[in-house]
Amino acid sequence: MTRLAICPGSFDPVTYGHLDIIQRGAKVFDQVTVAVFNNQSKAPLFDVNERVSLLEEVTKHLDNVSIDSCDDLLMEYAEEKNAQAIIRGLRAVSDFEYEMQITSMNRKLNAKIETFFMMTNNQYSFLSSSIVKEVAKYRANISDLVPPPVEEALKEKYRG
Repeated sequence: MTRLAICPGSFDPVTYGHLDIIQRGAKVFDQVTVAVFNNQSKAPLFDVNERVSLLEEVTKHLDNVSIDSCDDLLMEYAEEKNAQAIIRGLRAVSDFEYEMQITSMNRKLNAKIETFFMMTNNQYSFLSSSIVKEVAKYRANISDLVPPPVEEALKEKYRG
């Protein structure tokens, strides 16, 4: 049986921190589907199609990673895809409390699908998409925060 994990997020934009979790998850699971969700509580800079496209570009070297988007509940999506696991990245203790609540609700919705937490690489522990967007808006160097296609896309967004 193929071990499929879903790596969900808004990825607005995808950062090296996200990519680190995706790559490490791809070493553990046979197949990883990165699922772009549209977080209703956030006003995204990139639309879902742009985020999917950027993720496809920066993960094309990973044979067992695919990119998708979804508007459903994560656990409904995971069950539809026959996933065995959800991969979530943790940057700091502050992430754990929020993630614990989400995981508890997900377990209530579908106890057959496990959640795996991966600690973010220390060099990315401060990194968030929000911080990247803020820094990029002021045209600071973000080359060590995001892959080159994402850096270009951010520059393009903030040119106007």
